[in-house]
Amino acid sequence: MKRKIKYGLIGLLAVAFTTIVSGSYYMLGYSLTPKENKGKDIPGSYKYMHRTYPFITSWLDSLQTSGALRDTFIINPEGRQLHAIFAAAAQSTDKTAVIVHGYTDNAIRMLMIGYLYNKGLNYNIFLPDLQDNGLSGGPAIQMGWKDRLDVLNWMNIADSIFGNNTQMVVHGISMGAATTMMVSGEPQQPFVKCFVEDCGYTSVWDEFSFQLKDMFGLSEFPLMYTTGWLCNAKYGWNFREASSLEQVKKCSLPMLFIHGDADTYVPTWMVYPLYEAKSEPKELWIVPGATHAMSYRDYPQEYTERVRNFVGKYIH
Repeated sequence: MKRKIKYGLIGLLAVAFTTIVSGSYYMLGYSLTPKENKGKDIPGSYKYMHRTYPFITSWLDSLQTSGALRDTFIINPEGRQLHAIFAAAAQSTDKTAVIVHGYTDNAIRMLMIGYLYNKGLNYNIFLPDLQDNGLSGGPAIQMGWKDRLDVLNWMNIADSIFGNNTQMVVHGISMGAATTMMVSGEPQQPFVKCFVEDCGYTSVWDEFSFQLKDMFGLSEFPLMYTTGWLCNAKYGWNFREASSLEQVKKCSLPMLFIHGDADTYVPTWMVYPLYEAKSEPKELWIVPGATHAMSYRDYPQEYTERVRNFVGKYIH
C-alpha cells in the first residue's frame, strides 16, 4: 500500500513537472516568438498606416518619391543585423526625434509619430526596428530590455547622420515606451534632451503577469517564475530585471508620460507608479477614452500640441 502511494505521488509530481515545463515553453514562445507578428508584414504595415492615418499619405508619398525616407542597417555587439529608417527635416535643423515602436510592430507603424515630428515640428526623424520585428534580426522579441542597448547605439548613429550636434528626444509607444524608459535609466549623451513615453508598462513581469491572469485566468505562480528562468537561459535576461520602473528612478532628464484612461492592455494604473518614481521635470497626460496606443489616433491635434509644448521647453 505504501509503495503504491509512493509511486502515485511520484507519478503526480512527474505529471506536474511536465505540465509546468511545457507551459513555460508555451508561454515563452507565445510571448516572445509569436506566430502572428504583424511587424514582419512590411506591405501590410504600409496599408495599415494609410488606412488608419490617411492624413499622412501625401507626406509619406513625398518622402518615398524623393528618396528622402532612407534605410540603414547595423550589426549589434551580439551579431544581430538591425534595421532603421530615417528622414531629414524639410528645413535644415539639429532637432531630432528617435521614435520607438511597440510589440509586434515596426518602424513603419510609428510613422504617424514621424509625421508629428517631421511634418508638424520640422524635426529629423529616426525610427529603428527592434529585434525580431520589421527588417531587424534576432532570436526573439526582447520586450525593450536588450533593445535599450540597441536604441542607445541607434541614438549615436542618428546624431552622426544628422550632423553630430543634435538636440534629441526619444519617443516610444507601448513596448517602445517601455524601451524608452529603459533607455532613460542609462547614462546619456549630451545631445539627449528629453523623453516621451506613451502607454509603457512598469516591467515585463508586471505586464506578463497581468496578461497571464487576463487571458488565461492563471496566477503568477508557478509559470511566471519558471518562464522567467527559461527566458534567462535562452535569451540572457529575466522578467524582473526588465523594469521600466527601476530605470526611470535613475533618469534625471525630462519625461512626458501619456496613457489612455481606457487602456486594458497595458492597464492605466501602471503609469502612476512610473510617474511617481520619476524625478522632476516630468509631466503627465491621462487621455480620456483612449484605448491602448490610440491616444494620437483619437486626439491628433491635442497630442501634437502637448508634445510640441513639452519638447519645446528643452529643445530650442
